[in-house]
Amino acid sequence: MSIILAIESSCDDTSAAVLHDDRILSNEIASQKVHEQYGGVVPELASRAHQQNIIPVVDAALRNASVEPGAVDAVAFTRGPGLLGSLMVGVSFAKGFAQALQVPLVEVNHLQAHVLSHFIRTGDDSAVPAFPFICLLVSGGHTQILLLRDYFDMEVLGQTIDDAAGEAIDKAAKIMDLGYPGGPVIDRLAREGRDDAFHFATPTVAGYDYSFSGVKTSFLYFLRDRLREDPQFIEHHQADLCASIQRCIVDFLLKKLERAMLDTGVRQVAIAGGVSANSRLREGLIQMGRRHKWDVFIPPFSFCTDNAAMVGIAGYFKYLKRDFADISLPPYAR
Repeated sequence: MSIILAIESSCDDTSAAVLHDDRILSNEIASQKVHEQYGGVVPELASRAHQQNIIPVVDAALRNASVEPGAVDAVAFTRGPGLLGSLMVGVSFAKGFAQALQVPLVEVNHLQAHVLSHFIRTGDDSAVPAFPFICLLVSGGHTQILLLRDYFDMEVLGQTIDDAAGEAIDKAAKIMDLGYPGGPVIDRLAREGRDDAFHFATPTVAGYDYSFSGVKTSFLYFLRDRLREDPQFIEHHQADLCASIQRCIVDFLLKKLERAMLDTGVRQVAIAGGVSANSRLREGLIQMGRRHKWDVFIPPFSFCTDNAAMVGIAGYFKYLKRDFADISLPPYAR
């Protein structure tokens, strides 16, 4: 029996969670609105906001979990990858908190945490993946197909060779001036449009790897040419553009994932990361699972974006192995 306090500060969300073994007791998140006016995360502003948010967020997590600080058995923290200034805030707080209580520190890889979020128990005893399973990780600047043989035995089968899927979606939203973050806006507008209205070529990449740089560029050039003919082209075709670019990106993701599943013979498949909240990706994976009779695992929306609960579950599995971190460990950006 263990109580894990988890800290997440890798980008622009300050989050703290408390887990009792693998069951979540609280998961508090403070988002940063300041970046919206810039159309993307400003690292310096993010780190300053983390400094303001970290103590109130941790306090709220402990209070809402009805856990006193002295009852904490270990402190798990995101060490990387992420924005270095943002990570330093969370890492420094975690070190100080753990040292004050004389409890172990557990370092967590942010990407592994996204994948392991499938093992968080929320109280409804929902099914969790059994090993081996394949997970499509689509988080921020990362897009990877992973084969998991154990909690920390993850083999990268394929990954993007340039830009990530989330970056391509956000870039498309920025080109159309839809605001930040662009992913949820494109997803919402796409439901009102025709996904076959426009066609954008996907690159030919060997194996299970991805490439999204060309998709962004072709979308930009396509709009540039259309705007010369009709300055209101985006306004007139906004929903169709969103539906078409989303179909291009998501179908490319699923095509490679399906190939990896068929080639390996694995029959359990999952998605994780911020883009796993995308409705077309979720629905497409469910349909693919039904077609092949695979077991499909899709995270709750609350565990798709950055949160400390996923850090806590990864920290819990490391705690069981007594895989503790030295207080001298620095954060890492990549």
